[in-house]
Amino acid sequence: MQKHIPQSTRGARRLRYLAVAAALGALAAWPASAEEKAVVTVPGISLNQNFVAGARAARSFNVEDRMETFEFLLRALPPKVKVYPTENYFYFTFKHSGMEYAGNMRLDVGDRDDGVLHFAYFSKTEPWNMEILSQYKALNAEDGVKVEKVDDFLYRVTYKDISVEFQLNDLTGVEPPAARVAPQEDYLGPVFDESGVEFYFLFDRELKQFRFVLNEEGTPSDILVPYSEDTPVILVGMRTGFVFFDDRRQDRKLLIGVNRVNVEANNYFDGPFDQLPDNFMRHGEFKAAILQKHPSLKDEIDDHGVFIGQDGRFLVNPYINYYRLNQLDSFYRCIDPNLDRTAYYNCLTAGDDEERGKGLGASHNGEDESGYGDENAYGDEPAGEEPDAGEEPEDDGSTAR
Repeated sequence: MQKHIPQSTRGARRLRYLAVAAALGALAAWPASAEEKAVVTVPGISLNQNFVAGARAARSFNVEDRMETFEFLLRALPPKVKVYPTENYFYFTFKHSGMEYAGNMRLDVGDRDDGVLHFAYFSKTEPWNMEILSQYKALNAEDGVKVEKVDDFLYRVTYKDISVEFQLNDLTGVEPPAARVAPQEDYLGPVFDESGVEFYFLFDRELKQFRFVLNEEGTPSDILVPYSEDTPVILVGMRTGFVFFDDRRQDRKLLIGVNRVNVEANNYFDGPFDQLPDNFMRHGEFKAAILQKHPSLKDEIDDHGVFIGQDGRFLVNPYINYYRLNQLDSFYRCIDPNLDRTAYYNCLTAGDDEERGKGLGASHNGEDESGYGDENAYGDEPAGEEPDAGEEPEDDGSTAR
C-alpha cells in the first residue's frame, strides 16, 4: 500500500507544512474528555457513537514516540488476539488528537523465532489530506520487547507488565478440491487475505504463471454479482471489489482484478499480493517457482522470495488494478471457446507478476512499503487514459515490489 502524495507545487508543499504544524501542535493542545468511556462493543456492528467517541478521545501518550504508541496499543489489546492474514500481520487503527492512524504488528516467518516483532503505523491519508507521520521499528529484546514461541501458531509478546498472546491462523490441512487444480499446476498453499477472503495459491509450471483461486469451501465473505447479464462468467464482489472469472477449464474462480482505488488507499481490499502463505509453503518451493520464470534471481532471493541484502520481496500480482468497471470489457475476449490453453490463461493473467519494493519489516501499512499506489501492472498511466485490461505487460524480473 502506497502512501506517497505528489508534491509537485510550492502550494502543495506549503499545505503539507501547515498541516504538519497544526497536527503536531494539537498533540499537546487536545483537551481532556470522557468520551472514550461511552464506547460500546457490539460484534459485527459499527456504531457512530464509537466513531465520535474515538475522534474526541483524549490520549496521554506521544504519538511520535514509537514505544509510547506501542505500549498504548499493546495495553489496549485483550490477553489473546487472532492474526488472520497469512503473512502474519495484526492490523489496527486508532485515533489520536482527531487524526486516524493505521498500522500493524507483524510476526514475520523469517525472524519471529529470533524474538523480533515488526511494528509500523502511519497517519491515514484521504484524497483531501496527506500523511503527516509514519513510524516503523523491528522490536526485540533491546527495546524491552520479548517474543516467545508458545506453539507453532502461538506467540507471546511481553513489554513491561503487559503480555499478549498472538494466535496465528492455522490453516494446516487446507487443500483445494482436485477439480480446482490443473495437472500442470502446483498448489503452494492457502491464502487468507486481510479482506476476509480466502484463496488457493497456485503456480502453473507450463505457463510459468501464479494464480489466486477463490476458496469456495470456506465461509462466504462476499456476494459475487455478474458484471453484466450477458457475461455471467465475470463476477464482481459487492463488498471487496475483487473481480473473478469463472474458469471453464477448471471448476474454479480466478482472481483477475482488484479496484485500484483500494490499492491507492492501502486498505483491506487492496488484493492478496501481500498475504502469501508464508507459514505453509514447503521449503524452497516458492523460490523454485520464481526461478522458473526468473532464473536470474537465483542468488538474489531467499526461500520466501525476499531479496538478500536489500529491502524488497518478489511480488506476485497476476491481476489488473482497475479504476472503472468498463476496464473489464477486455476480458470478453477470454470467453472465446477457440482459445487454446496457453492463449486462454494468458488472456486471464493480464498484469502477470512483477516485483515491487517492499520492506521486510513493514506490512502494507508500514513505512517501508513502496510502489503500491504509484504503479500497478501497467505502470503509471497518463492523466485521462485507461490501461487495456487484456494486455499483458512485459515482465523481465528487473523491478522490485
